[in-house]
Amino acid sequence: MGKVAVSEFISLDGVIEDPGGGEDTGFGGWTFRFPAEDGQRFKYEELMASDVQLLGRVTYEAFAAVWPSMEEAAGDFGAKMNSMPKVVVSTTLTEANWKNTTIASGELSEIVADLKSQYEGDILVAGSATLVAALREADLVDEYRLMVHPVVLGQGKKLFQDGAASSDFALVETRQAGPDVQLLIYRPTNRTP
Repeated sequence: MGKVAVSEFISLDGVIEDPGGGEDTGFGGWTFRFPAEDGQRFKYEELMASDVQLLGRVTYEAFAAVWPSMEEAAGDFGAKMNSMPKVVVSTTLTEANWKNTTIASGELSEIVADLKSQYEGDILVAGSATLVAALREADLVDEYRLMVHPVVLGQGKKLFQDGAASSDFALVETRQAGPDVQLLIYRPTNRTP
C-alpha cells in the first residue's frame, strides 16, 4: 500500500509559496539563493521512488506548462515526470493535457484510499498548498519532507496555516541538502513507519 508523502521547499517562517519564482508573487525564487546539490539528489531519488503524483490544480498547471518540453534537458527526471501517472484534485479543471493525467473531483479520502490501494510506491504531493491543507485536515498525510531554506519571507502561503488543528510529529530523518539547507522528514505521531 502506498503512502502519501508531502514534499515542500519551505522557508524558516513556514512559507511554501513560489519557491521557484514562477508565480509572480514578488518574493518568489527564494530557493535559488541557496545551493542545495544534495537536495537535488534527494529530489531525484524521491521522484524515482514514487509511483504517482497527487497535485492541486495550481501546481498541476504550473508543472504541465513546463515539464512536457523539459524531458530531454532533464534526462531521467524529466522522463519520469512526464510518464508517471498524475492525479489532479480539482473541481474547476475540465481538461488535462499533460500525459498520464487524471482529474479527480470526488471525496478526498476516497481519492487517497483508491491511490493507496492501486500503488505500492509513494504518492508524491509537491507544492499544492490548498490540497496539502485539505489532506492534513483529513489526516491523510503519512510523511512530510521539508527542505528548509535559511530565509524569512514574512509573507506568503504557509504549510501550516493559522488556526490549523494541533498535531504532533516524529522526526524520522535529517540530511544536509546544501551548505545552509536542511532536509527534515517528519511523520505524524499517529502513523506507523
